[in-house]
Amino acid sequence: MNIKYNFHMRLLFLMLLLGFLSNSAWSAPQYTLQDLIDIAKRENPILDVLKAKEDAARSTVITAESYLNPEIEAGSGPSKYRTPNSTANQKQNWGVTLSQPLEFPNVRSARKAVAESRVNYASSVTEATMINLSLQIKKAFYEVLQNEAVLKIAEGDRDALNDIRGKVGLRVEVGEAPRYELIKADTELVAAQRDADAAKLRIYESKLYLRGLVSKSLTDTFNVNGSLPSTDITLNADSLKDEINKSPRLKQIKASAEIAENRLRLEEKLINPGITLRAGVDQDPDITSYRFGVSIPIPIWNQRQGQIGEAAAGYRELQAQYTDQELALRRDIESAFQRYLIAQQQVKTFESGLLSQAESVLKVAESAYRYGERGILEYLDAQRTYRLVRKDYLASKYDYVVAILEIEQLLGMDILENKI
Repeated sequence: MNIKYNFHMRLLFLMLLLGFLSNSAWSAPQYTLQDLIDIAKRENPILDVLKAKEDAARSTVITAESYLNPEIEAGSGPSKYRTPNSTANQKQNWGVTLSQPLEFPNVRSARKAVAESRVNYASSVTEATMINLSLQIKKAFYEVLQNEAVLKIAEGDRDALNDIRGKVGLRVEVGEAPRYELIKADTELVAAQRDADAAKLRIYESKLYLRGLVSKSLTDTFNVNGSLPSTDITLNADSLKDEINKSPRLKQIKASAEIAENRLRLEEKLINPGITLRAGVDQDPDITSYRFGVSIPIPIWNQRQGQIGEAAAGYRELQAQYTDQELALRRDIESAFQRYLIAQQQVKTFESGLLSQAESVLKVAESAYRYGERGILEYLDAQRTYRLVRKDYLASKYDYVVAILEIEQLLGMDILENKI
């Protein structure tokens, strides 16, 4: 008897161990929000493209700092003398000339300023793209969490309705309840199962979208680890507008305007860019000549009026765009802030009593149904109402988070960073 008992205990232990190892080996990986953002920073191809553009912009700084190369000119040919001489009428001569163009310091500094402003612009584009990508990942991450919470509600309702359906079926069999109550219970059970299946599909779709944002290296099946942020975040409209200069959108336009401004200064300096030093030697059969000189361009016919005018117009255009985008950004911030206030008020309405009231009504209806004081229809109606209230509450929380994320995107801030 003891041998048989020990054998069964060992077999049970082995089965539990194998099950544990199997679950560990095949369990889907879990990622936090920060994990997904870090993976996207390393592996997202768009960021690789932008980093390549930053490297190209830095290379233009090296080009701007480089000196112009010297030029060497060499030539050779026959010489003829004026006095006829049959013995030495033709001789070979040769000459070598070395030229070194030199830019004025103000031209070099203006050219370098244009290159450095291009680096700043490339960095601002990368920063704006990173902020936008991170916020898209946040939004998709919270959407997965919200869909999982909806699935949990749907599965709980399905299990509860399945239990109710069993009790109603038993009452119908013994003749204590009419058959339409069983039909109604079956209808509600089918609806709950449909809600659960729809929630599973939404989870799959939201995870697929999240995977597309992060990296293709993520497996097809993965889980997210986190929770929706708290709903006690307090924002102030005036404080948000004071942070408008940090907007990635304005930073990009400002960086473009700096390029245009520096290009305008460069075009003005290029009217007289520099000088060219020359040195050469000419060797005739009997004479060696040395030459030294300076070449200076004289801006008489072309004073670069077209290039200067084009650069000035581009600079004015970007200045006007900056002013226009600043006004539009203030308007967008105000709209996003109003959406935040509305969503916050809706969440507070649910948390201040609507959820508890719906739950109390359900408990009263359940007790009344059990004691035969009310019918199945009233109980199922209370069950449906409680389910809808909880779903609306989750939707309001998600809208609340999305409104804050919109403000984050407009201003490039991390409002939810310390609230998760």
